[in-house]
Amino acid sequence: MNWEQLLSLKRFGDTEKRPRISQDETRLGFDVDFDRIIFSSEFRSLQDKTQVIPLSETDFVHTRLTHSLEVSVVGRTLGRRVGKVLLERHPNLVDLGYTFNDFGAIVAAASVMHDIGNPPFGHSGEKAIGEYFSSGNGVKYKDQLTPKEYQDLIDFEGNANGFKILTENKEGISGGLRLSYATLGAFLKYPKESLPKKPTNHIVDKKYGFFQSEKEAFLDVVTDLGMTKKSIENVSYFRHPLAYLVEAADDICYTIIDFEDGINLGLIEEEFALEYLIKLVKDTIDIKKYHSLQHKKDRVSYLRALSIGVLINEAVDIFLANEEKILAGNFERSLLDKCKYEAQINDIIKLSISKIYQSKEVVEKEVAGYRIIADLLDVFINALNNQHVGIASNFDSLILKLLPQEYQTKSTSLYERIMSICSYVSGMSDGFAIRLHKKLTGNSI
Repeated sequence: MNWEQLLSLKRFGDTEKRPRISQDETRLGFDVDFDRIIFSSEFRSLQDKTQVIPLSETDFVHTRLTHSLEVSVVGRTLGRRVGKVLLERHPNLVDLGYTFNDFGAIVAAASVMHDIGNPPFGHSGEKAIGEYFSSGNGVKYKDQLTPKEYQDLIDFEGNANGFKILTENKEGISGGLRLSYATLGAFLKYPKESLPKKPTNHIVDKKYGFFQSEKEAFLDVVTDLGMTKKSIENVSYFRHPLAYLVEAADDICYTIIDFEDGINLGLIEEEFALEYLIKLVKDTIDIKKYHSLQHKKDRVSYLRALSIGVLINEAVDIFLANEEKILAGNFERSLLDKCKYEAQINDIIKLSISKIYQSKEVVEKEVAGYRIIADLLDVFINALNNQHVGIASNFDSLILKLLPQEYQTKSTSLYERIMSICSYVSGMSDGFAIRLHKKLTGNSI
């Protein structure tokens, strides 16, 4: 892979190249990507989607939206710092007009939308959709779908759903949000289809990045970017290098900031903050300043800021030291998996799992989410399918009046009809899903 091709400004439908040197410096194409994401309805819905801890009476718990914004800030810094060195290594990029801010803008845009495809109720929302089709009422569709179509459903993946949102053609709108291909490439953490599942231990095989419905769009993007094929038999590619920075930004934020939330909520004792985070910041902490802070929230915030700074430095150093391996597709782990603080990070995550992710409040919300998502999928898929074969009941007709027009596909493909409903349900905020479920079950009129 080469950087000139990987930094493509092309957008869906372009018939001519977009040279970097001819860009308007007051509104670069990569900045336009960020703006389009921020103004999208799918991004706005993240304000009422669970990050880890459900929305509570406190005002500092992170939602998917605040998490995404923070990831974009870290991502921008990672991109700029890496970009500064890459321009020194590849002066031809300077001649073409690229600056270190371009790298920052690409990573920031890909980072701010990294969770845009996630269903309501956190990661359990993905599992709830998958289990509806693998062991719930949706299992009846298995024999009517291809193996890859069925795998898309039973392993429903927020990353693939995000790519669908960003690129899907709709009536009157071609190419989704029409983002630059460089940004779309950086977004693709797992540039492969759903089968075969985890064929190797390479990081790109951990999950998958697109549904069968977006296969053509995916191939268009990776071909334009010159991303390297990983498999001849199946659709699988090595990552766009900047996807490693997007992943690192996410890893840094959820590791440290979820931990911070747990401390501020009282789920983790403050003493653990100093014990666990001090191992990350021992070379940068000002102990006198730390003890001068009067409030727990301020002390934890100070440790969080230092920890993020340390991990940013680590991610940048590891990326730059392994640039050639990354470009060749030979870097098989995430950046933080290779850092000298791997053990400390794992300790923090282990404590977060036991004290935060498995707390009663989180589990209760996840349990409710399973039931809500399964019921919503059942009602809307049945109604759409019954309409297709001409046996819609009066109840089905009423249900379809609740379904927004853009999801009322007339497709003869069962897969496309099911995916349309999955898109509708996964796009719901936590609150909307709860309210709609109450209405459908007669608990709120």
